[in-house]
Amino acid sequence: MTALDWAVIAAYFAYLIVDGLRAGRRGQTSDGYFRADRSLGWWTVGLSVMATQLSAITLVGATGQGYTDGLRFVQFYFALPIAMVILCVTAVPGFHRANVFTAYEFLERRFDARTRALTSLFFLLSRGLATSVVIAAPAVVLSVVLGWPETFTVLAMGVVTTLYTVLGGVRAVAWNDVKQMVVILVGLAAMLGLLVVKLPPSVSLWDGLHVAGATGRLTAVVWSLDWREKYTVWSGLLASLFLFLSYFGCDQSQVQRYLAAASVDAARRSLLLNAFVKIPLQAAVLLIGVLMFVFYVFAPAPPLVFAGKAELTDETARQTYAQLAADYAVATDERRQAALRYVAARREHGAAVAAAETAFLEAQARCDALHRAATKLLSGTTGRPYDDTNHIFPTFVLSQLPTGLVGLMLAAIFAAAMSTSAGELNALATTTALDMYHRWWAPEASEVELVRFGRLATVFWGGWACVGALYATHLGSLIEVVNRFGSWFYGALLGVFVLAVADPRADGRGAVSGLLLGMGVVWVLAATNLVAFLWLNAVGCLVTCVVGVIVSRIRWFGGQEKR
Repeated sequence: MTALDWAVIAAYFAYLIVDGLRAGRRGQTSDGYFRADRSLGWWTVGLSVMATQLSAITLVGATGQGYTDGLRFVQFYFALPIAMVILCVTAVPGFHRANVFTAYEFLERRFDARTRALTSLFFLLSRGLATSVVIAAPAVVLSVVLGWPETFTVLAMGVVTTLYTVLGGVRAVAWNDVKQMVVILVGLAAMLGLLVVKLPPSVSLWDGLHVAGATGRLTAVVWSLDWREKYTVWSGLLASLFLFLSYFGCDQSQVQRYLAAASVDAARRSLLLNAFVKIPLQAAVLLIGVLMFVFYVFAPAPPLVFAGKAELTDETARQTYAQLAADYAVATDERRQAALRYVAARREHGAAVAAAETAFLEAQARCDALHRAATKLLSGTTGRPYDDTNHIFPTFVLSQLPTGLVGLMLAAIFAAAMSTSAGELNALATTTALDMYHRWWAPEASEVELVRFGRLATVFWGGWACVGALYATHLGSLIEVVNRFGSWFYGALLGVFVLAVADPRADGRGAVSGLLLGMGVVWVLAATNLVAFLWLNAVGCLVTCVVGVIVSRIRWFGGQEKR
């Protein structure tokens, strides 16, 4: 890190805080603070929604996922366009007609106050966990950059993000999202270009993609019918559909965006923008991870692990690691030579292609085995599962990018993290202030009191997220962790909204019973790992709907007939 890199990052942080102060002067009413007076244009809302999704989890976790597993994760997004069209027809006009501040306020009007309170509570739990993971991603990067403990880097990210969210409300969040999206896209484009330039002169981009393809990293569609397989075309089209319907239709962090839109048409356009852009954008992020793998195939002396060896304090463990590192240096050199022979054989289109590919894959397998041995050693020494997936991208940025571009990429990571966490903190504060405080404790609260409590709630959830982030950094690939957390809650929450819209006879008791039982079934399945986590969204929704329909139609206490 040079002075220029630090200057880029410092200027970016200063701008965010100043912009938050400026926006905060405009949002003193509850409508202005929580809904931006319903004044945002479709492109502002659309880019804000996109920036919320394209978090540091995506930049750090998805690139690491692409490095280790290839493009398969893109299947996760196959149902997104379908979900967006459904929501444009149903949720968007419904919420705007109801003129609500939160998605859960709508449920009270349809069912009762208990349903609103319970769904709000589950949203707060799910989004509170997710926000912790969002803050954990840039904290990992800062820890690598500065060599500081993750406790300090978590606080650094959490305090800045909480500050400008407290000051400006949803208007500051949305407008900063737009500007941060520009920084993110510029950073991604620079990374893609640099990775192509850094290939050896004798290796073209096409050659590099063939090398990645030989390992299966370019396989984007998997047709497996195994329910325990996490990423297949079926989970992407069916299971993910339930997740996206819930995330964009029931999660306040997203609903709040199009509630702030100037019109129904503006809200619809914002969602359709994401429907068409998200899949190619996500594929590009995963491709960056794949190209990083290609880079390290041809690079001299790639790292055995991307983080954690400093934690080896035992001398025997250090000696074992040193031997593994020496063996890995030999194995990666053999892999590089095998990859070059494979590239040359492909160009000649001769009979040697198959043998050259086999030799390369055998060399790759030896490298993978040594990496697994190193991670096992680190896990045994530290006493916790070791996973360096989240350190691959920041390690590459710091070791391979030129001066200035390091600062830009780190600013992009921070932009992605803060755009997502700010939106989520604002949504958590809105739900806490309106669905809890205003509804149950202070129904007569003034506009000034609601805004003040919303700001205090933002500070509370910022602190909560910082504490949770300290744990989240050790849970593996962050993009998978955040979607796993969401899958514990989203399906059952979606089921309640489906009951509200699709079954005129459904009532509050049915909705609450379905929600509780649906959530219980999901948590049991999650604990037993009987199905891949994406399918939990479908299971939770279906159980909630079935139970809700049945309970709403049976007689309850004293023979009272449910409507």
